[in-house]
Amino acid sequence: MKDEPALDPQLIVLTDDIPADVAPTLDIRPSKGWIHLNMPEVWEYRELLYFLVWRDLKVRYKQTAIGIGWVVIQPFFTMLIFSFFFGRLAKMPSQGLPYPVFYYCALLPWMYFATALTNATNTVVEQEKVITKVYFPRVLLPVSSVISGLVDFAVSLVMLTIMMFVYHLTPRPTAFLVPAFLLLAIATALGTGLWLSALNAIYRDVRYTIPFLVQLWMFASPVAYPSTLVPERWRWIYGLNPMAGVIEGFRWSLTGVGQPPSVLLIVSSCAVVALLFGGLVYFKSMEGTIADRI
Repeated sequence: MKDEPALDPQLIVLTDDIPADVAPTLDIRPSKGWIHLNMPEVWEYRELLYFLVWRDLKVRYKQTAIGIGWVVIQPFFTMLIFSFFFGRLAKMPSQGLPYPVFYYCALLPWMYFATALTNATNTVVEQEKVITKVYFPRVLLPVSSVISGLVDFAVSLVMLTIMMFVYHLTPRPTAFLVPAFLLLAIATALGTGLWLSALNAIYRDVRYTIPFLVQLWMFASPVAYPSTLVPERWRWIYGLNPMAGVIEGFRWSLTGVGQPPSVLLIVSSCAVVALLFGGLVYFKSMEGTIADRI
């Protein structure tokens, strides 16, 4: 019996000498270059992204008595605590807004960011068995965690609308800018999640630092206080915190109270772009070795 020609695992050459019944070999290699985000490949796996998002939503509220009600309960009770301690007792300025509305406007993007960041950081380690057996663009994992949080955000936004109606506050024309600020929050969560998810696959200490990081980041953001308490000459440095511009932008666009966060927003937007681009570069550089080091 004549021996069949062997295929080189590193290179596939299609010639007439290869029998038709020999299946071609697909050689999957890490992408080369400083950054190579294969968007056509990511788009080809869009159906997988849909199922990853749907799975996250099902697992999150599976076997829970209240279900998606936790989306409203957590920010609502946090808002009550902030209104009492920071509002009634500490007398923090609220820019003329009722304390519940003032704090809920900030907690709405913050809760989304904190949840998306935590889920995106842990998703690579949690999907260890899938990563080591099946190939797909690994970037889909943190992306799916960030997208799934938008459902919770939408439910919380309905609650905020009801609160504004109770306090006789009508949305301002600036409310059409809310999607832009939401996009900044998404980019911040994704950029940070890309950094931390890749680091978490190598150093498992990262997951223990996430609760502390989120708590510290919240008090470094204008959630419990307005950014006007920061001296104006230092406000551009304060804007290096991407969530500072996002939170102030949410308050201003939804209520129309105060001045638009111009300098703060510009600096925060630049920080978001740098954070997201750096996260993509680092995640792609580690993508080829994640399956071996996880």
